[in-house]
Amino acid sequence: MGSRRSFIRKSLLGAIAAGIGSRFGYAESIFENSLMTDPDVIRPTVISTWFHGLEANEAAWKIMQNGGAALDAVEKGVNVSEADPTVNSVGYGGLPDASGHVTLDACIMGPDGNAGSVAYLQHILHPVSVARLVMDKTPHVMISGDGALKFALDNGFKKTNLLTPEARKAWKNWKKSGSPYAPGANWENHDTIGLLAIDHKGNLAGACTTSGMAFKHPGRIGDSPIIGAGLFVDNKVGAATATGEGEAVMKTLGCFLVVEFMRNGMSPQKACEAAVARLLETIHIHENLQVGYVAVNKAGETGAFSLKPGFQYALFQDNENKLLDAPYLME
Repeated sequence: MGSRRSFIRKSLLGAIAAGIGSRFGYAESIFENSLMTDPDVIRPTVISTWFHGLEANEAAWKIMQNGGAALDAVEKGVNVSEADPTVNSVGYGGLPDASGHVTLDACIMGPDGNAGSVAYLQHILHPVSVARLVMDKTPHVMISGDGALKFALDNGFKKTNLLTPEARKAWKNWKKSGSPYAPGANWENHDTIGLLAIDHKGNLAGACTTSGMAFKHPGRIGDSPIIGAGLFVDNKVGAATATGEGEAVMKTLGCFLVVEFMRNGMSPQKACEAAVARLLETIHIHENLQVGYVAVNKAGETGAFSLKPGFQYALFQDNENKLLDAPYLME
């Protein structure tokens, strides 16, 4: 069985690298340069992960339509999902850890290369806005746990009970099931929102926020607050954000990898595909593993790709906001 899996993986990687994967209809090598549009032509864009990205996109687009900056747009965009109790993997309404506490991770990154992040933050409705203050008001990038909570309270944020009755009920049912800590993450219980934007000046920014893996071991932190893993922005090249099992994204620094592929000439689509293919080269692919990437380059070209089916992303471009199914690598 092991040798068969190894053969399948090598065959898939070979097909992608050689540009002969019939599934994707490649006409050229994945490593050939992308066709870039005129860099002087600015194409405002908002792209985000999952169905709740549609509403987040609307909020971000409105800010940019009124002349606002991409950095403000991405923050206010993901604030929508953070405050939505029907989204059980982000902020208010997020499913708790194994001890019944909702713990939050978030980061934000602007066009100047500056970034801010919070990890294992509790009781705060908008962790990405705390991350924004870490970026704007401190020399640090990441603050975590009780220190992050103190920083938030010192800066005027108020404590909020983030555990909704629905999330509490789901946690109690999970406790009764006798399941072990940290169940396998997949799109059904872990749909982080990451959002990327290009504003009217052609500047890029990104934000990523989550309550993490449902019923995770207390203290677990995923990729979402880690610059280069769950999010990366390079204003000269492009930006990328990730969703899915954070452990896999961290092991490959997935979003930094996507941007580096774009720096070396790949389109955003090919860069996302190559980053997912890297998972097969690098880590153990277990049955429930899901990882997805979205990306945008300086020219406003976008891409999305996932390891397995089921990943959707929201794209707002040319005054149209739509939900799309991402192509994927394997069943």
